[in-house]
Amino acid sequence: MGDVFVFALTAALNPTLLTATTVMLLLPSPKRLLLGYLLGALVTSITLGLVIIYELLDSNAVSTQKNTLSPSIDLALGGLMLMLAFVLATGRQERFAERRRAKKAEKEPSGPPRWQRFLEGGSARSAFVIGALLTLPGGSYIVGLTRIHDLDYGVPETVALVIAFNLIMLVLLEAPLISYAVAPKWTPHAIDRAKAWVGSHWRRFAVIGFTAMGAALVARGLVGAIG
Repeated sequence: MGDVFVFALTAALNPTLLTATTVMLLLPSPKRLLLGYLLGALVTSITLGLVIIYELLDSNAVSTQKNTLSPSIDLALGGLMLMLAFVLATGRQERFAERRRAKKAEKEPSGPPRWQRFLEGGSARSAFVIGALLTLPGGSYIVGLTRIHDLDYGVPETVALVIAFNLIMLVLLEAPLISYAVAPKWTPHAIDRAKAWVGSHWRRFAVIGFTAMGAALVARGLVGAIG
């Protein structure tokens, strides 16, 4: 079961979610926006999770290919994580970023995305809708749900696991909300310090994390393929 929560943590590293959280923290009334976005995201992700487990993963096609696909998924995800670790360790992502910035500079500025403009309106209802629309299942989410399905628990346990998975996946929204509730005066200063610290150390921890998870997934995939 432990790997289920590992995939929940990797699913939390969602660029869209990180961007949306950062934007909301910089806007007026961040608590209202964060709460609206969180509720919308939970509605979408939990509903899709249960549909995937009980409708898609229970189909005959999936169950007959489960043993074949599982090692392949492990190897593919593990290889992807090792590649990301290599890119970050060698600084190659900076070259890609420079190229993207150069291409964007050649085009006319189109302004922020539409969802960001809606968030800037400061409405919790808008944040709810945006959270529901932008929270789509990614690779880590699908694999995590597959692991939950493979545990073959009863309905209450499975539903509880799906909810727990989503709560971990959306921790970027929940952490500042809890902090604002417990320490409303201290939180803004702490967020500023956290941004500065992450900006200085993020690459090192990302390389270590991606390398460890990638190596573990590749090893498990090889064991599953040989066995």
